[in-house]
Amino acid sequence: MRYAMLLTSCLLLAALATPSWADDTGFRPIFDGKTLDGWDGNPDFWRVEDGAIVGQTTAENPTKGNTFLIWRGGEPGDFELKVEFKLVNGNSGIQVRSFEKPDEWGKWVVGGYQPDIEDSGRFMGIIYGERYRGILAMRGDKTVIGNDSKPQVVGKVGDSQELLEKIDLTGWNEYHIIARDWTISQKINGHKMAEVTDHDEANRRADGLIAFQLHAGPPMKVLFRNVRLKELDDQAAKEQAIEESEDSEEKKRVVFIAGTASHGYGGHEHKAGLLLLSELLEETGLPVETVVHVNGWPDDPDALEGADTIVIYANGGGGHPILPHLKQVEALMNDGVGLACLHYAVEVPKDRGGQQFLDWIGGYFETHWSVNPWWTARFEQLPKHPVTQGVEPFALYDEWYYHMRFRPDMEGVTPLLTAVPPDSTRERPDGPHSNNPTVRARRGEPEHVAWVYERPDGGRGFGFTGGHWHWAWAHDDYRTFVLNAIVWTAGLDVPEQGVPSRTPTYEELLKNQDYPKPDDFNEQRAWATFEPR
Repeated sequence: MRYAMLLTSCLLLAALATPSWADDTGFRPIFDGKTLDGWDGNPDFWRVEDGAIVGQTTAENPTKGNTFLIWRGGEPGDFELKVEFKLVNGNSGIQVRSFEKPDEWGKWVVGGYQPDIEDSGRFMGIIYGERYRGILAMRGDKTVIGNDSKPQVVGKVGDSQELLEKIDLTGWNEYHIIARDWTISQKINGHKMAEVTDHDEANRRADGLIAFQLHAGPPMKVLFRNVRLKELDDQAAKEQAIEESEDSEEKKRVVFIAGTASHGYGGHEHKAGLLLLSELLEETGLPVETVVHVNGWPDDPDALEGADTIVIYANGGGGHPILPHLKQVEALMNDGVGLACLHYAVEVPKDRGGQQFLDWIGGYFETHWSVNPWWTARFEQLPKHPVTQGVEPFALYDEWYYHMRFRPDMEGVTPLLTAVPPDSTRERPDGPHSNNPTVRARRGEPEHVAWVYERPDGGRGFGFTGGHWHWAWAHDDYRTFVLNAIVWTAGLDVPEQGVPSRTPTYEELLKNQDYPKPDDFNEQRAWATFEPR
């Protein structure tokens, strides 16, 4: 029994440290396994031993300050880096997009973004700013840095303690660091640890040095091996998307319909939101063309001609812009055109549009049945589906409607975002949108807030109940999920890594809004509107 337990433990540790060789396409080694050719560091501290780079200080040979082994093969911008590491003791890290100031700091010293390595586990897996703004993202956090240089938590990539359990603090592990545009994310042993998006225009870095750290202080030792780099360019994701959609001979036409102004600055920004999504889709290189109609249903009777999918982001209920046009839309649905409805646009009256929405997108917000509370939805697991490709589990505060009216037995409906709402969301007074006995009785039960529907004739529908705050389009997983769904409803194959898009800046999000920006509104207030609570 004792032997079996020991064997099981060994197998578990081995599994934790298994490198992801299977998906190394495009990577090249930048350490030859034998020498430090191409690397530059203090030879008193760095050597190669048994196929690994070894950095070590001793009581007799300490370093007075943090010192680094610097790769001199280039200063990558957008890239993926894979490194196996083993920390014997102490504190280390991997520098990316980093920089030197030799006249000020001395030789073999760098500053910049640092995926951290540390033996107590407290800081293992965080993103630190070496000589560069301090801690940028704790383990489990997704942050955005504004022009005040302060990171704001806008989401979660996982639970800090649970992620720590995926790391062997005394054995070999693999770091996988991804830098694209202004976002740096990192995984250890295949588990996403942290992510930071840097909108600090005065300090963010688009490229820079790669280096390994030896920390000043007590004697320490760290090892690195199998160092592999894949440099990306701005067209890489677009080219992949095009390759994965080669079967599409003609462009798919996406028709966006934005509702009128309604909820004040930054809320229900239908026009600004759809103009942004349209622009991002056009940049992907996918075979799509888009058109955006603002201020409600288009006057041109031929505006939907040739549409492959229709995306409606508008106020719903009795004023839903689709209601006067149900016959026109029914003909399009019968021809297999897709339909995606975002936020309030999932609500139509039960007796006027309810059955059609069941037939077209598989579900809808039914008054006195569905509810519209504010809460942090934590999507801890995502089902395997084209729309979830490239999307990591995340958490986000929003007006997530739930308890939709779905087709009987969920026939043809696939829930994609599901979370357990806090009991407090079920305690509001009864009303057409706020609560009802059925919702109260479901305390502790999971609820679906986004779903897809495949019609028997092949048409595709999508319902998404989030979308109150315009700022949430800067959340990469949230935005990718919706873009994936739009592409899917149009009948295209979703790229394996999801529809590629850059993270919009705060300045981009200010554009095209229905209301003037209040004098006291700033970037930090924007990110705070949707961070988990």
